[in-house]
Amino acid sequence: MATLSNSMVSVPISPSSLPLSTWGRSSSVSFPAPKKGGIGHGGLRIECIRIGGVEIPNHKRVEYSLQYIHGIGRSRSRQILLDLNFDNKITKDLSEEEVITLRKEVGKYMIEGDLKRFNRVAIERLKEIRCYRGIRHKLGLPVRGQRTKNNCRTLKGKRASVAKKKSPASQEE
Repeated sequence: MATLSNSMVSVPISPSSLPLSTWGRSSSVSFPAPKKGGIGHGGLRIECIRIGGVEIPNHKRVEYSLQYIHGIGRSRSRQILLDLNFDNKITKDLSEEEVITLRKEVGKYMIEGDLKRFNRVAIERLKEIRCYRGIRHKLGLPVRGQRTKNNCRTLKGKRASVAKKKSPASQEE
């Protein structure tokens, strides 16, 4: 059905799948033909490295691309690279063996779903025993002693307007 030329791929389209305004025009759509190998521009082939259930970016250095995994920050990603004696090269330049050893090392830490579940259970426990921190979590207020008169809008939500009372002098008139 699709014809292949040197640089474009043509795919015929039925008129019923097109809007009415385009029925009189050409009935095929062209896409760039995929190039052999490589990532990105030539075709639709995109390779991402999956570590810890997360696709990390290819175009960044390993230290920064590891930080896309929930539970791994700057210091932990540096520690992982030191433990493995890796150079901080661009992620797409890693060999298969390096990716496998990196996956094993990251697997030693509590990341992603396990970490989120652990935190959620800890907060639920605080709510159950009704300690101060649990009550603050339940009310949606800051937990760590911040003041609430001026800030903490992200926790308290949008400001609710309160209607002003009329003064007694204005009521007499």
